[in-house]
Amino acid sequence: MNKLEAFGHIAAMAIRGELVFPTSVNAALRVQLALDDPDCPIDKAISLVLAEPTLAARTVAISNSAMFARAGAPVVTNVRGAIMRIGYQNLFALAAAMVVRQFGSKLIDPALRVKAEKLWDHTIAVAALARLIARDVTGVNEDTALFAGIVHEVGGFYLLSRADEFPGLLEEDPDNWHSASEEIITREVMRKLCIPEPVADAIEGLRDAFMSIPPDTLQDTLLLANLLTPVRSPLQEAERELPPHSESAIDLFIDAERLQVLLKQAHDNAAEMSAALLV
Repeated sequence: MNKLEAFGHIAAMAIRGELVFPTSVNAALRVQLALDDPDCPIDKAISLVLAEPTLAARTVAISNSAMFARAGAPVVTNVRGAIMRIGYQNLFALAAAMVVRQFGSKLIDPALRVKAEKLWDHTIAVAALARLIARDVTGVNEDTALFAGIVHEVGGFYLLSRADEFPGLLEEDPDNWHSASEEIITREVMRKLCIPEPVADAIEGLRDAFMSIPPDTLQDTLLLANLLTPVRSPLQEAERELPPHSESAIDLFIDAERLQVLLKQAHDNAAEMSAALLV
């Protein structure tokens, strides 16, 4: 089975709803589905998180990171305090991060495991930078940008999770690759993970996106974060170039000095997020 056939087979299964997720994903999915209800009582959220010790530890850890703890803020030592500090939207994002992380956890091929780790590094780098770009440049909701960054490569993670079954699936093979199949797979995985429609739409449109001038949408935020992060995706078949005139356009709203500050802060935040998510 060549790459085109493998993509077509997986896409057909996705359309039929026959997505194959690692067993370890199911627990995080249950939490995510419950938190999708904005009226979920705080006590129910706490009990759901406490039922998953790993998620509980990570929630407390990330609530004490510089991203969420203001200077001089007391250290949070319990799940209730952590949820109150980071909010439901970021708890939802944290559960999503666990789902994304688990896709590569059962890979057997060492080369695929390396790719999964590199894709995770790229994902966290983009998420951290997207949050800062939302805050300082595009004006979209910071928490939404962070969440969108965490899940923007979920299709790639899903393909990685199936690559042991389909040797050659992720090898470079321009003659046997079809973007439509990848887009179908990504869309169906996002549907299964209950990714909100505005976030899913922004992610789906990234491949052929043109940045607005000035950038002011979630898609612009993700596009900028992907273009500006130095941590590249291992699944990119070629280095993505900026759309025509984008470099000069970017200079209009992010000068070189400000960009370096954003990149440094994003690097530090990504390191903190990774450490918290590995608790």
